[in-house]
Amino acid sequence: MAEVAVRWPSRAAEGVRAYRLIAGMWIRSTMTYRASFALTVCGNLVLTGLDFVAILLMFSQVDALGGWTLPEVALLYGLSVTAFGIAHLAFGSMASLGGRVRDGSFDTLLVRPAPVLAQVAADRFALRRLGRAVQGAGVLGWALVAVDVDWTVAKVLLLPVTLLCGAVIFGSLFVAGGAFQFLAQDAAEVQNAFTYGGTTLLQYPPSVFGRDLVRGVTFVLPLAFVNWVPAAHLLGRPYPLGLPDGAAFATPLVALVCAVPAGAVWRAGLRSYRSTGS
Repeated sequence: MAEVAVRWPSRAAEGVRAYRLIAGMWIRSTMTYRASFALTVCGNLVLTGLDFVAILLMFSQVDALGGWTLPEVALLYGLSVTAFGIAHLAFGSMASLGGRVRDGSFDTLLVRPAPVLAQVAADRFALRRLGRAVQGAGVLGWALVAVDVDWTVAKVLLLPVTLLCGAVIFGSLFVAGGAFQFLAQDAAEVQNAFTYGGTTLLQYPPSVFGRDLVRGVTFVLPLAFVNWVPAAHLLGRPYPLGLPDGAAFATPLVALVCAVPAGAVWRAGLRSYRSTGS
């Protein structure tokens, strides 16, 4: 156990270094065509912003959605999309793992002197994905100005912690979904159902969903801690499902509970890999 405890930080540092080098290579490649990069980022900003346009159209017909006003729903949207955007930027390439497994190119990653997870996550690193996080942060900034929040030091500190932990929760889904592709190979859409589908679900207040669904995304797949629970604390609203006071500050623990099993599932999937046989 002592040896594992000593090796783990070294292995993690090695993975971070490998990720940084590979991502840097792809960023330099992208920035060779700066005009194309700028147009692509702008296109992503517009496309991702259509989700919020849909919310604006809804509020052009109603004053509240499930008892939540437009600035409050914008807060949910901003927290969810920004956290997802960070995770998508860092781990979005995990969706292509199934293709590598099918065509046998994944084998080349196994013989390189770098952690495989870092190589897969940084493969074809797309800086254009930054557009989603920027768009979400813009909506979040407007929401924070528009909502009526009784700010305290604890609430101010809760905001960046929530964004970071939300990114970890979504990142864990990307990693676990990537591991599932060792088994299914063509399971990118299954992964998307939990990642893209999850962030879309969280853009709306819990009061518009059935109690069983809210229970599932709180206790089974704890996406509620990405924004529903912290936002309820910020706004002084009751927690979903009557969670106890201070539940919003359990978000780091929830993120850890998601990250550790995701890492274990990844290692199990990697051990089960037997190549394509070709």
